[in-house]
Amino acid sequence: MDSELRDFVRSLGLSPQGEPRPLGGGDIAAVSWLETDQGPVVIKRDDAERLSGEAEGLRVLGQATSRLVVPEVLGEGDGWLVMEALESTGRTGRDETALGEGLRELHDTTGAMHGWHRDNACGSTPQPNEPLEDGRAFQRERRLLPLTRACHDRGLIDARLRSRLENVAADLETWLPAVPSSLVHGDLWSGNVLFTRRGPAIIDPAVYRHYPEVDLAMLTLFGAPGEGFFAAYWDGDAPADWPRREALFQLYPLLNHLLLFGGAYRSGVERALSRVEAG
Repeated sequence: MDSELRDFVRSLGLSPQGEPRPLGGGDIAAVSWLETDQGPVVIKRDDAERLSGEAEGLRVLGQATSRLVVPEVLGEGDGWLVMEALESTGRTGRDETALGEGLRELHDTTGAMHGWHRDNACGSTPQPNEPLEDGRAFQRERRLLPLTRACHDRGLIDARLRSRLENVAADLETWLPAVPSSLVHGDLWSGNVLFTRRGPAIIDPAVYRHYPEVDLAMLTLFGAPGEGFFAAYWDGDAPADWPRREALFQLYPLLNHLLLFGGAYRSGVERALSRVEAG
């Protein structure tokens, strides 16, 4: 074991038992599982500022929801983050319902401003969060336009696609209502949801306050949750314009994937954009 890691783990009052075991799924950070005298922990190694944002997000989410499991932060610093380890047991219909109820509880934590008091990151992409009162302006100025420009500058989208994205961003006030901001996980794709013995858990957040559909659209982008989830979350009928909102809030993660991983995601951007344009 790296001596720096050993010393950091011991500074938290934990005694390592054996060597760290690398975990899959860490496209950005190095993630490993370590047995200790007080049970297993998960360790991340990454940019210190990104890990600080993640640690803060975990603490905020843990305070905001009693229905979802959020791993406890055991320590962070010097590019390390040590967290409570959670073991996945596989989902059931009841888990889907509990996830919907828990996410609704999380999104009931509302505020006046859209954004966050600090910037963080979605993957390795810097995520600007300077607050704005109007959520339409926040989605345009902090999400769609910065990534549209970044993708165009790297030659990942052409001038015509950039213009279409900019037109959608400019048009939000004509159809998307202004709403109070909800606390959102911010990167809630299916890989960041675990089903544990204690119930559904959420990991790897990029928190801020915005439209709650941010989290729903991410969940449906890479593996849709079951009907029980939506029945529990909506607790009634979905908004009439949910399909359009779903497509809108999928544009940001799709543009981010295009920026991070290349041209394979361009077709996804175009499909979501066409759905928004169709109304």
